[in-house]
Amino acid sequence: MKGQIAKPWHNLTIRETFGYLASSSDGLTSGEAQHRLEEYGFNELGDEDRISPWLLLLEQFKNILIIILLIAVVLSAFLGELTDAIVIFIIILFAAGLGFIQEYRAERAIQALKRMAAPLASVLRDEVETEVPSREIVPGDVIILRTGDRVPADARIVESFNLRTDEAALTGESMPAEKINGMVEGDVGAGDRLNILFAGTAAVYGRGRAVVVSTGQHTEFGKIATMLNEVKEEKTPLQVNLDRMGKWIAITALTFCFILAAIGVLRGHAPLEMLIWGVSLAVAAVPEALPAVVTISLALGVNRMVKRHALIRKLPAVETLGCTTIICSDKTGTMTQDQMTLKKIYVSGKMIDITGSGYEPRGDFYRDEKVLDHVNDADLQKMIKAANLCSDTRLVNVEGQWKIKGDPTEGAFVVAAIKAGIDIDQVCSLFPRIGEIPFSSETKKMTAVYKEPDGTIAYSNGAAEVILNSCEYIYMSGREVKLDKHEREQLHRTIHSMAGDALRVLATAYKRLPDDFTVDESVNTNMVLLGLGGMIDPPRPEVKDSIQTCVDAGIKTVMITGDHKVTAVAIARELGILKEGLALTGSDLNDMSQAEFDARVEDIEVYARVSPEHKLRVVEALAKKGHVVAMTGDGINDAPALKKADIGVAMGIKGTDVTKESADMILTDDNFASIVAAVEEGRAIFNNIKKYLVYLLSCNIGEILLMAVAILFGPFIGISAGVIPLIAIQILFVNLATDGLPALALAVDPHSQDIMKDKPRPRSQNIFTGPVINYMIVAGIWTCIAPLGMFIWALTSGKTLVEAQCVCFVTLIIIQFFNAYCCRSLERSVFNLGVKSNRWLHVAVASQVVLLCLIVYLPALQGPFNTFPLDWKDWFFSIASAASIIIVAEIYKAVYRNSPVK
Repeated sequence: MKGQIAKPWHNLTIRETFGYLASSSDGLTSGEAQHRLEEYGFNELGDEDRISPWLLLLEQFKNILIIILLIAVVLSAFLGELTDAIVIFIIILFAAGLGFIQEYRAERAIQALKRMAAPLASVLRDEVETEVPSREIVPGDVIILRTGDRVPADARIVESFNLRTDEAALTGESMPAEKINGMVEGDVGAGDRLNILFAGTAAVYGRGRAVVVSTGQHTEFGKIATMLNEVKEEKTPLQVNLDRMGKWIAITALTFCFILAAIGVLRGHAPLEMLIWGVSLAVAAVPEALPAVVTISLALGVNRMVKRHALIRKLPAVETLGCTTIICSDKTGTMTQDQMTLKKIYVSGKMIDITGSGYEPRGDFYRDEKVLDHVNDADLQKMIKAANLCSDTRLVNVEGQWKIKGDPTEGAFVVAAIKAGIDIDQVCSLFPRIGEIPFSSETKKMTAVYKEPDGTIAYSNGAAEVILNSCEYIYMSGREVKLDKHEREQLHRTIHSMAGDALRVLATAYKRLPDDFTVDESVNTNMVLLGLGGMIDPPRPEVKDSIQTCVDAGIKTVMITGDHKVTAVAIARELGILKEGLALTGSDLNDMSQAEFDARVEDIEVYARVSPEHKLRVVEALAKKGHVVAMTGDGINDAPALKKADIGVAMGIKGTDVTKESADMILTDDNFASIVAAVEEGRAIFNNIKKYLVYLLSCNIGEILLMAVAILFGPFIGISAGVIPLIAIQILFVNLATDGLPALALAVDPHSQDIMKDKPRPRSQNIFTGPVINYMIVAGIWTCIAPLGMFIWALTSGKTLVEAQCVCFVTLIIIQFFNAYCCRSLERSVFNLGVKSNRWLHVAVASQVVLLCLIVYLPALQGPFNTFPLDWKDWFFSIASAASIIIVAEIYKAVYRNSPVK
């Protein structure tokens, strides 16, 4: 740039603006853009709110229990118990390290989620339109804006075609601001700078180009430090509930553990010893890693979803996905391939067939099964040219594959034009476009106005019925003929017949305008119909299987489309959506009272010819019935319905920025099958969190019961007063060994192949259902009984207290390893889960077994950990006793499977 400008950007002409920015209407080169990125920095409002790794590490030592334990360890060292103090300190460091790793991974995962959901912007680089992350926009970039796009930076408008933006967030003005490319005089406020686009606002109508003048902190939004384009961090309902439950467990465990410690002191133990013991037991009992593991589980699931083309923007959506009962999906591009192919054209009373499929520009024109001389068919040529003049879409070849840049429906006419030998670029360059009315979901058409040698002409292309209703004439063999009632009926029959072949039917028309015309809806009256175009978008081959998967999972699929009812019904029947239900149009909905619609909404399987307002009405009606609804959308006007839905699903390819920002989830491939995959992953994530919690809490219950029974009822079961099964160091190691890696391995457990055979989980259902609580109690009690039994056996068989404590210590650890395998499913037998299905659990258990053996057999560790070398009998009885939890779990699962109450 050439330094400071002499006056505000809105006071400059376009030429002066480009001059100051050292740019041009062709944009910047990639090299220059990179240079400016290094000079000006990223287009963002400051560094992301990241937590320092050092602060995260220090956070691990702010736990009140850890602080008390550290103080007790220091006192113990001063009193001469140096070895014990050092070992306990090392274990605390390991536990803090594990907590740090968990929370750091969770933080990294959240930051990765933010980056994945970051918006893109269309810019000119190297004279070619391309998409780049908004944060890489630099001053001098020429951005291209279309309806629904978010403005990435402050920019001076270069071209404006009916462009209007929503600036309410900046100016407070509720009405869209009409934008111009001319110069604005004077020192005016932001709301009156009509030639400036502001970062964070959105285009709600029209299209345009602008050159970026300010980025990041230097934008109007940056000056008031408003954070934009960030994924909102919010705790999920599950995280909130678990936080509350964690505090309750902590208070209960602390109270109980200190009562037990006090009893120990009364029975002859040293106060400092019992303080360390009580705090150690509390540390083991309180699931302090619970929030981090839940976040990691959610984040890992989000990463798996990305691989399956579903990008989650808001973590609570992950939980809600598993509760989904109805998926309301668009048809075009989501259930179909989104490669519209023009198959039939009706002009001058004749039906013409077109061969070829997809965007490959090869094919012939046939009439009555004979090749048509399409080059010399003036009516056909005029109709195809007119349709393309209403289009901003172009066909491009990318690495040998034909793709369209723009709207798929317009793309069908572009491909047909090339097949017909028409050079659209040449036609458009000869006739300048001087006005347009963009396509919208409400009007279902686009109109463009051109200055041609023989006058000003408006061309319109859109839904067949809409265009036909605006026509008073029809073009027949080179003449404009008045449309009479008979001809209209014939056209309606033709439209119906084409739609019956599952074709989407569009119509093209034109109108000669006076010199003093105004670009408004009056342009679209008294038009001349040129012809009809019937195109097809074949269903995606994988969608039919996905819909059947939904049926098996108790999820209903509803098709919502702007297409003709006959076309929608044909596709819906082919995919298995429409069976015995109803198919209604938007007009049918308008004619129904709210009460009538509420009563019938669950019977409707197809909605055709609907507007975004109808989508919102459908969501509200289904919500009243208690359904959890996932709703797809791509247009700017779909945003209210997506916000209202439990899961708003935006299209990543054809969706607008505004729609994406309203959504909970973005489909990166616009594929219905990806929604089903996301539901599957949502269920799997919830199940894995449940497995982790069941394992963790059942183990903690067992540990507390083991100590409580020994201290409270010891003399009645063969344990002398004052004798405890485990010392503090052993308790801390059990917590480290079992609550660490094995628990994390359960958080990434592969989901069951039958996960989509279950019915949706009720949204109000807590993770701690009756069967979950019952299993935790049963497993917890047995986790107490087996080690306690081995402790009593060791004492009564002549072993010393140290040896008995070692046997109890080993048995407790091993039984929790067996319990980890049992917790992989509360229904299926552990023997049916597959030996190789969770290799991380094998690795976690194996690593902890190796560590346990080192503690048992290394002389240097035997003293601090109160262990001794076990012989084969000790190992045999310890492992056999621990393995008995498998029998207990299998009996419980068998009872649960056969129980009428789940």
